[in-house]
Amino acid sequence: MNQLHTPNASRNQETGRLSFIRSVSTAYSDRLLPGGPAGATVRRVTPAAGGRPVAPCTFTTVSAVKKTALTVLATSFLSALCAVPASAATADDPKPPASMSSVGGDRLGLPGTQVNLGSAGALPEKLTGRSWIVADAESGEVLASHNAHWELAPASTLKMLFADTLMPRFPSTETHKVAPSDLAGMGEGSSLVGIKEGLTYTVHDLWLGVFLRSGNDAVHVLAAMNHGVARTVSDMQQHAQDLRALDTHVVSPDGYDAPRQVSSAYDLTLFARSGLQKKDFREYCSTSTAQFPGLQKKGKKRETFGIQNTNRLLTGADGVTQYRGIAGVKNGNTSNAGATYTAVAERGDHVLLVTVMNPSSTENQAVYKEAARLLDWGFAAEGKVTPVGQLVAPVSATPVKQPSKSPSPVSKQPPAQAAATSRTNGSGRGVGMALSIAGGAVVLLAAGVFLVNRRWPLPDLARRFPRR
Repeated sequence: MNQLHTPNASRNQETGRLSFIRSVSTAYSDRLLPGGPAGATVRRVTPAAGGRPVAPCTFTTVSAVKKTALTVLATSFLSALCAVPASAATADDPKPPASMSSVGGDRLGLPGTQVNLGSAGALPEKLTGRSWIVADAESGEVLASHNAHWELAPASTLKMLFADTLMPRFPSTETHKVAPSDLAGMGEGSSLVGIKEGLTYTVHDLWLGVFLRSGNDAVHVLAAMNHGVARTVSDMQQHAQDLRALDTHVVSPDGYDAPRQVSSAYDLTLFARSGLQKKDFREYCSTSTAQFPGLQKKGKKRETFGIQNTNRLLTGADGVTQYRGIAGVKNGNTSNAGATYTAVAERGDHVLLVTVMNPSSTENQAVYKEAARLLDWGFAAEGKVTPVGQLVAPVSATPVKQPSKSPSPVSKQPPAQAAATSRTNGSGRGVGMALSIAGGAVVLLAAGVFLVNRRWPLPDLARRFPRR
């Protein structure tokens, strides 16, 4: 039986500072402020709080605690170009394919750990994930990886692709009354936020349910609004193809275990990087606690109840220390996938993405602790390692080459020779036209390069709090 796990409610730490990646699209160019737009009142929301938070949103400010020291073992030598085993495999461990996708670079298609240590410290010990990746979120450089393209069950981390695909389609204020058919087809043991048939929810409520409680009920309601599960799966697969996430095969939009449903650490990192382009995505995945609408009794104000994010590095729950600079993204756990997790965090001028899939360690909450170790290593290694690969840009973000025009039937001369002929003939108009065409081509080329670099890699950070 498949089982999506959710943690018990626990404390929420709200001290320090948290930063975010600025959106790159015009529609999402405003800066993020605590709890919503400028001037909005921000208050701590607890399960006992009465009433729903003031519009437009129920986002709760999340910040970071002090960094926990990480001991890095010194090595007797450093190789400028090497592949380092992350952990000793046993005979019973499943083996990655001998050949995997090389999207993002040939090294990423090789089994085992890929890293060019340079002057950086050794990779952390106790890395047992079947697959993991450490990447710079802005430049897209992959600092280190382990079986990056191994196709594995993704669990609820696939909800990042679901959100990145559907979020732009519905305004957060849109409402939907839940029909019985909306909740049909959910897997046994699915994690739920508590949506009830016959009640009305805003799209904002539903996304809170997806990100905070990993609610498959919220996913299915949003899929119903998108003309059904089959259509949503098709849309997700198409979006994955555009993102060049070629290891991913979508069967269920909520990430519930299903035959042939797979993704990879590389692809999940692409989904997170794409989603973080969107302001709403950033805010939902970084929200620690919120109030969710409950029952509606006649003649009374609608009840609410508190929900907490299942991302332990964000909330500091269940024995996991909240990670300094954490800003999302999504966790998952099923009987087939094991624990999966993608995190984004910021330190100084660097933003890192880390994905860990299915660690075999018996350490409590191993997926979070291994992700934290990789984040610590990545921040310490920035600028000291030679990247082993690259997070690729989407197909739609790549400028299309304009086909070259056929030579004029009047003149078979090459453009440069034709311009020279015009000059020798004393035709100023010919020179001006040649220069205009050349100048226009340069401008178009520059514009294309600017657009790609404006979106990929991510630009500067937008900070929720000023520097201290």
